[in-house]
Amino acid sequence: MAAKPVIGITLGDLAGIGPEIVEKSLSSGRLDKGFLYRVILHDEIPAQIAPGKYSRMSAQFALESLGEGVRQALNGQIAALVTAPVNKTALKSVGFKFPGQTEFLADACGTEKFAMMLCSDKLRVSLVTTHLPVKDVSKALTPSRIKDIILLTTEFCRFTGIQKPKIGVLGLNPHAGEIGDEEAKIIAPAISQARKLLGRNIHLSGPLSPDTAFYYALRGVYDAVVCMYHDQGLIPLKMLSFDTGVNVTLGLPVVRTSPDHGTAFDIAGKGKASPESMISAINLAAALATGRMKKK
Repeated sequence: MAAKPVIGITLGDLAGIGPEIVEKSLSSGRLDKGFLYRVILHDEIPAQIAPGKYSRMSAQFALESLGEGVRQALNGQIAALVTAPVNKTALKSVGFKFPGQTEFLADACGTEKFAMMLCSDKLRVSLVTTHLPVKDVSKALTPSRIKDIILLTTEFCRFTGIQKPKIGVLGLNPHAGEIGDEEAKIIAPAISQARKLLGRNIHLSGPLSPDTAFYYALRGVYDAVVCMYHDQGLIPLKMLSFDTGVNVTLGLPVVRTSPDHGTAFDIAGKGKASPESMISAINLAAALATGRMKKK
């Protein structure tokens, strides 16, 4: 009998809730039984790290374990990588030069076209821009970038079994074009480019008014929504699925997911952390890994 594929899981910042939610997830009995699960450790866990107090030591451990995780994923030692939360302030103190784990992984994989998607059983949103001041969003939007996010979102939907996905693309401005000109000059051309590439294998709509699109997405009109900036997509998703949302990195040559929350230092070490988002992240990683293996 062939050995089961392995999903690797990092603990994130050891001073946060990562170790607790990983332990609870692994003992939950609710993970995909078609996989084995391995905690990624680059070295022994330092005994002197205290829960709730981030430090250079805990940040360095998180960074080196993340690097080990992506190395194992690229080498085929694991079928997917699930990353527990890290603290960006702590990471910067040890020389971390990226906005987050997503960008670190893209750089480590040599991937230029990638995107952040947040998903739950109620909603899927992918982001054209992520951690930018709102005043800089318009300058960062290009038809090529938006087209790429549409293509990556379509690929994700197909890996999860939606062969002809319905994708809604949001406008940037209120009412998607009555105010401002980004819709006409940037977003609509991107949608046209994506349609030409995808042909009849997709139902693509937009630019959509952001204030109504999620109403329809929640009712199944769209399988996923392409959003122009961070809060445009994450506010509705977290309102609907705060405890179960999953962060997925689109475009990587490996599968990577993570829970959609932070390190929660205020409750670390108190046994209060919910593992629901981590369980969802692990099971989605298993589903995506299965989809990739079937395509090979």
